[in-house]
Amino acid sequence: MSRNRLKRKKFFDRLLIKNRLIILNEDTFEEIFSFKLNIMSVFVSLSLGAIFLISITTVLIAFTPLREFIPGYSSSQLKRDATVLALKSDSLSIALKKNEVYIKSIQKVLNGDLEYAKFNKDSILSSAEETAEPIDLSPTQKEKELRERVNNEENTHPVSPKGKPKN
Repeated sequence: MSRNRLKRKKFFDRLLIKNRLIILNEDTFEEIFSFKLNIMSVFVSLSLGAIFLISITTVLIAFTPLREFIPGYSSSQLKRDATVLALKSDSLSIALKKNEVYIKSIQKVLNGDLEYAKFNKDSILSSAEETAEPIDLSPTQKEKELRERVNNEENTHPVSPKGKPKN
């Protein structure tokens, strides 16, 4: 056998040698507790204990309110409150715009710029609602030229399914 193999075998043999752990009373030398152990069992038990502690800590932090004390995590109540306040502020801004349009139209009537017969609250509020303007998505002349150039290049240099040009 090679020297490295012998060293490995000796190392594993040492791991499995039985040892005795004895706890004695120092004054009377009376044996209080004793264990038969080997190094491998101590290593395995310490590893399992560490894994158990890490998993318990992770579960406690992930599923309890303790996570709020970790920097970077915010409470779920705070998130809910922020969402509710964002919705309220959006609705208040819409109501404010409607009121501004209504007040401006009342000012027109009071100044005499608008006849009273044309003044209707419903028509004013309906005109205050914003409508999304349609967006023109048709391609521009430059985009058309680019598409033609790309098509020409693809036709002159066909590409194989693996992404390499065919020769």
